[in-house]
Amino acid sequence: MNLSLYYHTLKHLKSVQIKYQLYYKLRKVWRKAIKFTYKHTGSIPDPSLPKLEASINNYTSYKQPDSFLFLNKEKKIGSTIDWNYNEYGKLWTYNLTYFEYLHQEAINKDDGLMLIKNFIQQTDKIKDGLEPFPTSLRIINWIKFLAKNRIQDEEIDRSLYLQIRILLDNLEYHLLGNHLLENGFALLFAAYYFPTEDEIYNTATNILNEQLNEQILPDGAHFELSPMYHQLMLYRLLDCLNLIKNNRTGDFSHRNTLEESAIKVVSKMLGWLKEITFKNGSIPMLNDSAFGIAPSSQQLFDYANQLGITSQNIQLNDSGYCKFQNSNYEAIVDVGHIGPDYIPGHAHADTLNIILHIHQKPFLVDTGISTYEANATRHTERSTSAHNTVQINDQNQSNIWSSFRVAQRAYPNIIEKQQNSITASHDGYRRIGSSHQRHFQFDENQIIITDSIEGKKTNAKAFFHFHPDIKVKVEKNRIITSLAIISFPENISPVLSSYQYAQGFNLQRKATKVIFPFDKKMKITLKLTPN
Repeated sequence: MNLSLYYHTLKHLKSVQIKYQLYYKLRKVWRKAIKFTYKHTGSIPDPSLPKLEASINNYTSYKQPDSFLFLNKEKKIGSTIDWNYNEYGKLWTYNLTYFEYLHQEAINKDDGLMLIKNFIQQTDKIKDGLEPFPTSLRIINWIKFLAKNRIQDEEIDRSLYLQIRILLDNLEYHLLGNHLLENGFALLFAAYYFPTEDEIYNTATNILNEQLNEQILPDGAHFELSPMYHQLMLYRLLDCLNLIKNNRTGDFSHRNTLEESAIKVVSKMLGWLKEITFKNGSIPMLNDSAFGIAPSSQQLFDYANQLGITSQNIQLNDSGYCKFQNSNYEAIVDVGHIGPDYIPGHAHADTLNIILHIHQKPFLVDTGISTYEANATRHTERSTSAHNTVQINDQNQSNIWSSFRVAQRAYPNIIEKQQNSITASHDGYRRIGSSHQRHFQFDENQIIITDSIEGKKTNAKAFFHFHPDIKVKVEKNRIITSLAIISFPENISPVLSSYQYAQGFNLQRKATKVIFPFDKKMKITLKLTPN
């Protein structure tokens, strides 16, 4: 066991995380000894179908009549669905039990009911799907489906109520972050479905008031600093406002205390998303972000507009992302923290990374993610060498390990920031006696990047990852592409290599990267070719 690794990982945890980690582990041992199971045999509160406006259609993942497609992997099923199917990994199993396919465009009422009933019939056998995170999403998706189709079914209501009680007993305070926020969103939907249950509503509002204040930064970003997770949290919050705004009377009349504060949060989140989204509608794949998971930015803007919510004018700041743009290009520079210290599970070792679009086409890209499994691919995709930044002595800036762990981490320092330039450094290499400073100069038709290394270890490499559509060739001290020409010092010998660009989970495409080995200092000039 590497005690230093664990120490530098665990020392950042909040006391509430440690408390609940210990409590849940000890409780699990005790409950296993007494053969505890969740059951509810008594009466349940009277349900009430809330009114909801149309939400965003989900991606098609239930391929009628006999297969599911998640994370770019398809599985054929029989008449009895194996809700514990795990040959494609735990995240695939989670997706199977989220029930987001209840909101895909092509599904009908009878198919949805069949899937829900099949799940209920096998509840006693289900494992991963009864964990609090998939349970949270399933509660929301079942209620949205029941409300849309005006379905009243005692068997479903009984199952829903049991799942809500299970969630209340397993709130994810040991993890916090987006997990606990999802718990709160689910309980809010549950409180509107069972309107006499004040305990559910009070728990929901306590979580949401506290966590929205904690997790949404002043510039509107979700604090885990993944544009994809930002989209997901915004989507869920818009659904909650849909719920609140359309159920202000009768049993729900006293349940609108969240509305004003939630609208302000959504307005900020919309503003941040507008700033971080490229002109072509895509988001940068920063930290754990992947294609084909969250609703698009435009879908979220349209949904907000449908609900009568406008975005706030935002300047990127607290999130640590800076955007420099003109009519020719858009560049996003990461000079921020890797994420909250107590929950950096979706963080990458990518400080001082740059992502660049030229003429609305991706040029320098983040390699993205294709898996959450604890394997070599996951480690590579989180590593410094998978991002457009500098690696020293083959070390990661932040000490990433396992699937969602970070030990020592890089802390950035913005030295100077002006309208068209920024200079920043970080201390991620302090453990090997080195430091990295980077200066970006953004002009009308060119970008200059200057890297400076100080300290003992000077075996540095700068990485540029090109989008798969970009063809690259080296001529003397220049790299030639269709969108730009990159010039570098004559004493530098770049290495062209290939890498796997993640087009989504379990979907990769071969692309080109350039590695620039250098010693103390290197200046690279990227000049745009005429459009």
